[in-house]
Amino acid sequence: MISVKWSGYRVAAYIGQGFLAFAVIAALAQGKWQNAIALLLFLIASVMFVVKDDRLPTLFDFLFVLAALLNAAGWVWGLFNAPGLYDEIVHCFTIFALTLAFGFLVYRPMLDVFRQHKLLYMLTIVSFGIAVGALWEVVEWTAGQVLSIQVVPSLEDTIIDLVMDSLGAVLAALVSLWALREWRASRQSDDRAFQSE
Repeated sequence: MISVKWSGYRVAAYIGQGFLAFAVIAALAQGKWQNAIALLLFLIASVMFVVKDDRLPTLFDFLFVLAALLNAAGWVWGLFNAPGLYDEIVHCFTIFALTLAFGFLVYRPMLDVFRQHKLLYMLTIVSFGIAVGALWEVVEWTAGQVLSIQVVPSLEDTIIDLVMDSLGAVLAALVSLWALREWRASRQSDDRAFQSE
């Protein structure tokens, strides 16, 4: 079984960042400055996550970069407004990736405590993810007001997005619990190896 700290995830994250940089250039070439700025922010955020080498499992870095790429494709090629479920899938996956990464960073000092209280850990991660999803909806609404573009087409769209965000948060809690177990096991094994030297 591949570990959450597998180095291949890091390589995949770097490749994804290359594609993300290409998406920034593509948006600039199309003259879509707002898209280029949004994509550049995703690229900067992904670089910051990958640089935090020892603070996050490499799987989380890769998933964050993948979420950034899905958002990039939606912005540059207008997939969010296309027929189909692209917007819903990206909402679910983005909140999933953000909740995994930020949840692990925010609650890192308490991971030893949470290891003994798995249900509390999962509830905390789900609540964190739902809060991030709600904040994302506020940002979308604000962007529509400030930039005078239609980001949020309807209340129904917002409700569906919140449902998908909540689903992403639940999935993040499940994956995070698995990662917590593996992360702690690998750190204990590293500690034992260090002490035996």
